[in-house]
Amino acid sequence: MAGRSDPPEGTSPEGLPNSGDDDYRSVVFDESFVRAARLQEYSATERVGDHAPAVRTLPPAPPAPAVRNGRTQVLLLVLLVALAFTTAIYLGVRTPAQPQSEHRPDALRATVVPLAPLGPVPGGKPAELLLHSPAAQFRTGAEGIQLPVPRGTRHFSESQVQAALTIAKDYLVQSSLDPEVLTGGKDRAVRLLLDPDQHDQFDAAFDVPAEPGAQASGWLVRFDPQKVALAGAPRANGFLRAVELGPDLLDVTTDHTFVYPLRPAAGKAAARADGASLFTVHRELHFRYDAEDLRRHRTELLTASAFAGPQACAAPGAERAWQPLLAGLRAPEHEAARTAPTASSGAPTAPSRASAPGIDPYATGARSGTLCGTLSAAAQPSGPPPS
Repeated sequence: MAGRSDPPEGTSPEGLPNSGDDDYRSVVFDESFVRAARLQEYSATERVGDHAPAVRTLPPAPPAPAVRNGRTQVLLLVLLVALAFTTAIYLGVRTPAQPQSEHRPDALRATVVPLAPLGPVPGGKPAELLLHSPAAQFRTGAEGIQLPVPRGTRHFSESQVQAALTIAKDYLVQSSLDPEVLTGGKDRAVRLLLDPDQHDQFDAAFDVPAEPGAQASGWLVRFDPQKVALAGAPRANGFLRAVELGPDLLDVTTDHTFVYPLRPAAGKAAARADGASLFTVHRELHFRYDAEDLRRHRTELLTASAFAGPQACAAPGAERAWQPLLAGLRAPEHEAARTAPTASSGAPTAPSRASAPGIDPYATGARSGTLCGTLSAAAQPSGPPPS
């Protein structure tokens, strides 16, 4: 009789009890394993039939229902549709629809007027000259070009008006305040801000010799580096204004006065601390934009007028760069006599000697058309001569 540890059939031939089951003791056949089996044994009742096989093959189990995944996809789709709808409404409110512009830039119409002084040009130290000039309260460099608060128009959004004003300011900074441009260096930054249809006219203004009627001083402020050099940072003051011209065109006008401390170029004269003088340029620019210009950060320069002095009327090379009269110099007597009757118009910004004859580049408003004018004494530094 078998003991407690022996199987009923006795000890296996290998002499180890239950040796056949030891290989499967670590295998656990749970319910999921059983349900996943492809073969199923027939029951005893089913096997009663003749020639019935012992097992049968089960069909593949149907996939688990994807109810939860389906709900998630529906929710995501609803959220995407709602987001797209909200974005379309927002853009429709913020950016008014604009028709495709058929506008093509015109050639720049420039007016460049040198202003001859009635007497010798005052000289001194740059800081003292500025202190005793109408530019005493002007800001230095780009800080002198302040943007107004942008307001949307009927067909241009507030952000588009802001973009137009910013492009105009960038043009003023690059063309009137960049030291490299002022001293005859590269002007590529100015050119890139212009509509490509104006590039040929811009390039022609700096050709040697320049084409008839081409005025480089209409595009930018430039001095002959062989004759003058900057003696300090320029100062600026003025305003910008944006106006809608039509459903696809936006205009910006600028009116600024720029003051440049200058001295003779190296080698022209001995450098003296009190040998500087001031050169004043009043620039009025008219920019025009369509939607494409705003997207590409560029503009069309429609008109430009510049009144600048002190400068002799018939100075050679004036078509390509301003030719300032420096400290102690004076215009030829026949030029002063010829230009003296010219009067300025507009409200002077300088309180001192505002009634003096001549054109005041610090004044705002329209000026009489002339090939050369007289520089108002009110635009020159006043006060005691430097010691």
